[in-house]
Amino acid sequence: QVQLVESGGGLVQSGGSLRLSCAASGFTLDHYSIGWFRQVPGKEREGVSCISNLGRYSNYEGSVKGRFTISRDSARNMVYLEMNDLNSEDSAVYYCAAGPDQIVSGKAVCDMSPSEYEYWGQGTRVTVSS
Repeated sequence: QVQLVESGGGLVQSGGSLRLSCAASGFTLDHYSIGWFRQVPGKEREGVSCISNLGRYSNYEGSVKGRFTISRDSARNMVYLEMNDLNSEDSAVYYCAAGPDQIVSGKAVCDMSPSEYEYWGQGTRVTVSS
């Protein structure tokens, strides 16, 4: 059974930090690009960050660059999203998802479009209080 489970969300004050975890069962995360997405009520799900299957390529949405870091732990079959200097705009339900790498100019890259991802977790809520 293929399953992704997010954890690590919660309530944090503005300027604080959280680390989200994405755990997989039934498949190996290293074989996939992994993306982190977030969604607030009334808005479309947006890509926050992604990492290619070997971890050689990563990408970030503009507002989180320099504050968020995505990483893999192959031994644990986990992917993390370290989030620092959080603000109220970061409040959302965060999802991790797995999908195939995209090949651009012979290099494996990840895509931050939700439509490119096959497997999704149930989400973890992040609330940043001002």
